Amino acid sequence: MTRYLVVPQWQGSPSSRAMQLIDGAQAIAGDLPRSSTTILDVPMEAGEALGTGIHRLSALQRIREQIAAALDSHDDVVLTVGGDCGVALEPIAHAARRVPSLAVVWMDAHPDLNTPDSSPSGAFSGMVLRAVLGDGAPGLALPPGAVSSERTFVVGARSYDEAELAAVADLGITTLAVDALRDPGALAAAIRASGAEGLYIHVDVDVLDPAEVTGNAHPEPFGVTVAELTAAIAALRAELPLVGASLTGYSPASAATATDDLGAILRVVGALA
Repeated sequence: MTRYLVVPQWQGSPSSRAMQLIDGAQAIAGDLPRSSTTILDVPMEAGEALGTGIHRLSALQRIREQIAAALDSHDDVVLTVGGDCGVALEPIAHAARRVPSLAVVWMDAHPDLNTPDSSPSGAFSGMVLRAVLGDGAPGLALPPGAVSSERTFVVGARSYDEAELAAVADLGITTLAVDALRDPGALAAAIRASGAEGLYIHVDVDVLDPAEVTGNAHPEPFGVTVAELTAAIAALRAELPLVGASLTGYSPASAATATDDLGAILRVVGALA
């Protein structure tokens, strides 16, 4: 059984539309089964950097603690719905504790591999995958080795910072371009070759082509279609058991338009659930 954890976190986003992530998360929550859904009461304050180079760090740490408490109360597979990409940190930690040989598949137009020192924005959403791999601020990074970089796959990214390109090379992360999402067999084969025994899938809606979803604060051209994305997810799930998943980045222009993309978003939810 899949359970849903909705985390309307905005504090990790660099976007001027960050607060609209709340509207996006709430719109998705409205179409999830109520008995299987938990909605976190995320603090609204911005928080402080505390000298780390991560904007709003104190709020992000508090929300991570809330997510951890919610996950610890369930043994089922949980789909965490954001909010910004930073909500994926603790769910991945939770999944890695359950399956140490975990493969993390990061489907995003951006690899999110900056550090607090290299980030051009100071926004945690651009650092979260690096924090998953153990490089980040105290209270907002996993222990080194909790997730293997050799079983980490960045899929569909098409906008890298120079520091992120260096991280891919230095850490041995596998990157697969948009075409890999159009060839589910190739993606599944790459995961199979990693020796992983379980799977965590993260999807940021900006992995999709901007023509597919308008509620996207960071559109990058030449993404995949919803049909291609859901087929790729299905192929991965046929390959390995899903231990956890996250869906983030839905940022509608306003609360009034938050339902406009729900048809597409809920197809992705269905594939992950």
